[in-house]
Amino acid sequence: MVRRALSALLASTVIAGCATTSLSFPNATPGKPLTVPAWEERPEGLGPFPAVVLLHGCHGVSESNHEWSRWFRDQGYVALVVDSWGPRGHDKTCAPNLPNLRNVPDISNTERFDDAVGALRWLHSRPYVDRSRIGVIGWSNGGVFAIALVNGPSLERQRRRGVVLPEPGFRASVGVYPGGCYSLVDELVTRPLLVLIGDADDWTIPGPCVAMVDAMRRRGADARVVLYPQAYHYFDVVGQPRAYLPEVGNRNKPNECCGATVAFDAWAFADARRRVADFFGYHLKAR
Repeated sequence: MVRRALSALLASTVIAGCATTSLSFPNATPGKPLTVPAWEERPEGLGPFPAVVLLHGCHGVSESNHEWSRWFRDQGYVALVVDSWGPRGHDKTCAPNLPNLRNVPDISNTERFDDAVGALRWLHSRPYVDRSRIGVIGWSNGGVFAIALVNGPSLERQRRRGVVLPEPGFRASVGVYPGGCYSLVDELVTRPLLVLIGDADDWTIPGPCVAMVDAMRRRGADARVVLYPQAYHYFDVVGQPRAYLPEVGNRNKPNECCGATVAFDAWAFADARRRVADFFGYHLKAR
């Protein structure tokens, strides 16, 4: 049954006469905007279409990100994959940020936020995009920024340094095994949020994300977290064998510094696709 569901999902990603468009846009860094590369998938027709901004994890833009963007296109969305690493020469190995390691550049939290705001501005300039129906989804490192883009205190912090989301901002957000949930436990999203994570994830462990969502829900937020039994990081990366990556930085292993388990999970992937389709379908598509 899972195999049939997975086959149907992958079949839906076949390109139907649409080409991927490479482009770039200025990000929102005040006084010193950076040109950021991106890839767009666009449904056939004039639109206006809802849109989704896709934010990669620490390994950079992957084939999985592009596969998701093609799926979004086939669901009727303009999909924009943003590359935050390429223009900064950032290492794509997820190496730990340690003082004794050289050539492992780190970027400030504000830079990925600025890239996403630049992507939103660019989408607003497209006549075939409905600016009132734009969402954001991020994986791992990108997941926490997908959350920050709908988090009230984060938006206020960025506003104080001169970076303001063009109205109406992002209408809904999805974080897939997001990092950084621990930093947002005491904060509050102001738009709908869906978090998807494996309960066996030892890289971005689920506990802080559950605590974050529970705390936000107690304060009235429209937020939900889904835990996938025995699923690991990269549960949605088709073809990823179960493996232990000893070289990746992992703040949950302070004594070891590094290492995390990754594996594709067909059931979790199929369920995640269904939930994302329902979530963005409800919040981004005209009713």
